Amino acid sequence: MRRHTRTVTALASALLMATAAAGCSDGGGDHGSASGTDTANQPNSHEVDVVPAASSSSAPTVDVKNGSFGKMLVDDKGRTLYQFDKDTKNKSMCNGACAAAWPPYTVKSTPAAGKGLKANLLKTSKRDDGSEQVTYNGHPLYRFADDQKAGDINGQNVNAFGAKWYIVNPAGKKVTTKPQNNNGGGY
Repeated sequence: MRRHTRTVTALASALLMATAAAGCSDGGGDHGSASGTDTANQPNSHEVDVVPAASSSSAPTVDVKNGSFGKMLVDDKGRTLYQFDKDTKNKSMCNGACAAAWPPYTVKSTPAAGKGLKANLLKTSKRDDGSEQVTYNGHPLYRFADDQKAGDINGQNVNAFGAKWYIVNPAGKKVTTKPQNNNGGGY
């Protein structure tokens, strides 16, 4: 019996490691096709270098970073945050396959506003599944599944699930301008 348990444990560990490695791999494939996104209007892959803000609390933080599109919102791990044009004020219209491709920024505690943000614009709203999604200026916030690491901005101006997706500036407005620089992104 003990030998069987060790074998199952070793197999489960190997499977978890393989799954984690596959999840971290870009695979060099077409960004967007697996999530059903239309990337025809999407600019080339943009990146920004991000160092997450230090926080003395355990509360999730929404911060501001300056990238190739100017100032924009990022989560506490430096990942780009987006808004969805189909959403209504404080109400997400992205569920199911949409939420798999554009994971909602959900929290279990009240989020904190980083430097450069207006704390009174940062709130949460209840999703259809009961989770609390972070909102800024009434816009539910999302990450993009094809953003593989902090600083990626692959979801900007993507038309998917019935509307366009945009990064958000510190005023709480969607960013619709072209990149300010074309040197591969960065701060």
